[in-house]
Amino acid sequence: MPTLDTVRAAAERIAGRVHRTPTTPQTSLGDLAGVRLHLKAELLQRTGSFKVRGVLNTVLTLSDEERARGLVTMSAGNHGAALAYAARQAGTTAIIVMPGNANPGKVAATKAYGGEVVLADGPLGDALTEVRERTGRTLVHPFDDPRVIAGAGTVGLEILEDVPDADVVVVQAGGGGLLAGVSAVVKALRPQARVYGVEPEGADAVSLGLAKGEPVTLWPVSVADALCAPFTGHHVLPVVREHVDEVFRIPDGAILHGLRMVLERTKYAVEPAGATGVAALLGGFVPVEPGERVVAIATGGNVDSATLATLLTS
Repeated sequence: MPTLDTVRAAAERIAGRVHRTPTTPQTSLGDLAGVRLHLKAELLQRTGSFKVRGVLNTVLTLSDEERARGLVTMSAGNHGAALAYAARQAGTTAIIVMPGNANPGKVAATKAYGGEVVLADGPLGDALTEVRERTGRTLVHPFDDPRVIAGAGTVGLEILEDVPDADVVVVQAGGGGLLAGVSAVVKALRPQARVYGVEPEGADAVSLGLAKGEPVTLWPVSVADALCAPFTGHHVLPVVREHVDEVFRIPDGAILHGLRMVLERTKYAVEPAGATGVAALLGGFVPVEPGERVVAIATGGNVDSATLATLLTS
């Protein structure tokens, strides 16, 4: 279980290596949802998403021998770019297993940070296992690792520094690492606040895992590719079950509407996953009371112009 102490330790460990991103009031979008809305701008983070927080916290705690073996992971893109960046900072290398249909812009970005990309024809987990066994590299999991969760939880620390009287925090699920980390922090520092998880209908690994009581493997499909985790994790589920008030599924149509509104009203160039929290509020998928102070997270902005144009005209 992540604790406030482990998250604070992670914050100290990664300080100066990540950006202290702003939490900005968004009156126009908030008025549409009937709340006082603030947006945590993690799209302005190094490598373009929150992922670098958990990755750096993990890589900085590895032994010299673990780093020397090289690193490996699986990712739809954001975690992979973060690991490639962190590996270069640590003087090692990283192999990132990505879906065969991964966004070309995210593949290119991962390579630009120095990562070696392996495109998988089948399930990512199977491809990752094959690469790990063949190369002997050290795994840095995209979400199901206490160090990754603690690093992601530093987003929660900053949210409550900026909006200490938050009533609701809306967090994207994906594999659940960010949701677990942020919820643990919020419930420790402001237990009366509600934490809601949101995930695409076609990529609902956390909801399925909670319902079954264990990780469930799926083949996720959504416009929010950064939230398309093929499963959640054994470390994630107990934290989410304890600290998250409810997890909601959001249809892709609502996510695209949220994307358009965030682009128009905030001028933040988010990717679809980054707009999913706002989409949940605008679509009425999460229960809020009029005038409540709500924080949503713009988790990332790694989307190329061609993909963005296609999404906005779909």
